[in-house]
Amino acid sequence: MSRPDIQLQPDGRLRHFLTIDGLGRDLLTDILDTAESFTGVSERIIKKVPLLRGKVICNLFFENSTRTRTTFEVAAKRLSADVLNLNISTSATAKGETLLDTLRNLEAMHVDMFVVRHADSGAAHFIARHAAPHVSVINAGDGRHAHPTQAMLDMFTIRRHKGEFTGLRVAIVGDILHSRVARSQILALNTLGTSEVRVIAPRTLLPADCRSLGVHIFHDLEEGIRDVDVVIMLRLQKERMRGALLPSEHEYFQLYGLTEERLQAARPDAIVMHPGPINRGVEMDSQVADGPRSVILQQVSFGIAVRMAVMSMALGSQAGGGE
Repeated sequence: MSRPDIQLQPDGRLRHFLTIDGLGRDLLTDILDTAESFTGVSERIIKKVPLLRGKVICNLFFENSTRTRTTFEVAAKRLSADVLNLNISTSATAKGETLLDTLRNLEAMHVDMFVVRHADSGAAHFIARHAAPHVSVINAGDGRHAHPTQAMLDMFTIRRHKGEFTGLRVAIVGDILHSRVARSQILALNTLGTSEVRVIAPRTLLPADCRSLGVHIFHDLEEGIRDVDVVIMLRLQKERMRGALLPSEHEYFQLYGLTEERLQAARPDAIVMHPGPINRGVEMDSQVADGPRSVILQQVSFGIAVRMAVMSMALGSQAGGGE
């Protein structure tokens, strides 16, 4: 894996956004502050700002994700960029063209940014290392490695509801082992100064190096969420699982599914989050997902502003959307 400093310009500004790892608190806070300035754009009659007019952004998705691709597309269009969605299943890569060949052909079309989603860890770093100097790359999820914009929209949602990160207890529940979202969330929470980050999962769904990530580990749900301010439920990554890591989804829900009764262990004003899509009746029941403490739909809305912020910063436009 390449060093995190590939992400930064010599002056410390963002060039690529591939991972939270190696980025400092000031830069993450800058992303959140810039996103804050874009939140009002969606309330306008004309939902656009001209910051990236004339820029071409290519959504390069080798792995399906309608929600992530759509929010990146909406974010780019609200910045007035032109958007190219590459359907990998029908592209030349399916006929034997290499990833680098595809990259060079797209660069010949004067693409300014690639938003990359790939099943292999490190794919976004590979593209960033081989991209032309003027091209920025954003990682929209690579294997089990990272999903930095999802982590930042989660941080934005937490800050909107809780203010400062100092003093907060945050619990992340579920399939930590296969979750690139969880890894990015843990890095972001610790970088932003969260008082305590807890992970709650069966032993079979925890990575061997989990404790080194700077978390407290729990195997009992109610004990783990006791007195926390934020509960982040993870989707079971069934497509990435190998072997019998769980007896059954039903048994998983019995032990780790979030219900209103179990949620009583958290603080009275605790919020419930989920990166989506939710497996109802597996990770949580509908009463919680649709309940007053759920901010799941807000996460989707805030995701547009956060992705606008990252795109504008990576392409050199630091101005906010409120002007």
